Amino acid sequence: MKRLIPVVALALAGCGAAKELQPAEGASLPPAPYGAKATPTPEQLLTPTTQQRPQRSDELLKSSEQRRSDEFDLPPN
Repeated sequence: MKRLIPVVALALAGCGAAKELQPAEGASLPPAPYGAKATPTPEQLLTPTTQQRPQRSDELLKSSEQRRSDEFDLPPN
C-alpha cells in the first residue's frame, strides 16, 4: 500500500499538464473522414458532437395524467 501512494501521486501529477496536443514525431493526423472536404484540426477532433454528448432534458411533469389500463399486465400463471 505504501508503494501505491507515490505511484498514484506521480500519475495524478501528469494530469495537470495543459499544452496544445501535437501528433507524435513522424506521425500525422488521421486522414479526413469519407466525404469530408478537409482534414479536421485537433480541436475539431476533440470537440464532442451532440450525438456523443446529448443535451440533458430536464422538463418537469407539468400536468398529472392517469395511466390507462394495461391489457398485458396479467398475473403470473
